[in-house]
Amino acid sequence: MITATTKAGIALGSNLRDRRENFRSARRAIAALKSAAGLLTASPVYETAPVGCEPGAEKFWNAVIEIDYEGSARSLLTDMQDIERSLGRPARHPRNVSRTIDLDLLYFGGKEIHLPGLDVPHPRMFSRSFVLLPLADIRPDLLVPGQNRTVRELLAQCRASGKLVAAPEEW
Repeated sequence: MITATTKAGIALGSNLRDRRENFRSARRAIAALKSAAGLLTASPVYETAPVGCEPGAEKFWNAVIEIDYEGSARSLLTDMQDIERSLGRPARHPRNVSRTIDLDLLYFGGKEIHLPGLDVPHPRMFSRSFVLLPLADIRPDLLVPGQNRTVRELLAQCRASGKLVAAPEEW
């Protein structure tokens, strides 16, 4: 029996403790998901200024990975939340605070999903240069549902700034 897979984009962010190890642990955990049919690609890692965080927050590391996933967007979100908790992020947390790891589901194939607690594509990804910058490295021509511009075009409209800190194979 052949199982259909869906390409899913996941943004990673971290600004607490050892950011490289947080990223490596999250990447390993995502790749090890029983419903993940494979890690397709990973972006470089960028260091960016915190946006809307508490005063004195450290800079974030941001990257994007794309996987093939055999399951629903809801099950992937649940898996991602389990990984966040296993890496020290509380289940209940305020928005825009420092964190060991943040995993956001950016897209799930060409689907548009609006359910309680699940919006795909991610509703704020289009205005976040810290998401668009690494995403443009792996999927510059991606046209996500609800948009008439590619990731590359969306990034060109943002004030993108970030310092490249690690190549994909380095994390």
